[in-house]
Amino acid sequence: MRQATLQLKTRIQHIDIMNNNIEVRKIILNAILSIFVALAIWYVIILITMVVNIVERRTLEKKSLSLSNEVSNLELSYLSVSGSIDLPLSLSMGFKEAHANFATRKSLGSLKLTNNEI
Repeated sequence: MRQATLQLKTRIQHIDIMNNNIEVRKIILNAILSIFVALAIWYVIILITMVVNIVERRTLEKKSLSLSNEVSNLELSYLSVSGSIDLPLSLSMGFKEAHANFATRKSLGSLKLTNNEI
């Protein structure tokens, strides 16, 4: 009787270990699949942001080109107008010639250096 009880206990323990092993395998499989799904979603999100950034860069390049053309036109008009500005035109517009007075300081003395032959 005792021997049958020991055999039953060992069989029950082995069956329990096998059932736990199946459960552990299911848990590991579910974890691997969920990690794979999470990585796939992350990859798709990265691809979408890359495409959006590419499209945005192209629109910004077009805006940059149009602004560059506008700056070139403004520079050209500035150069054409700046050539015609002279003193009589500025006087006729009400500007006056500035006479600048600068503050100066008298020297405090002179400094004589001796020749060191080092």
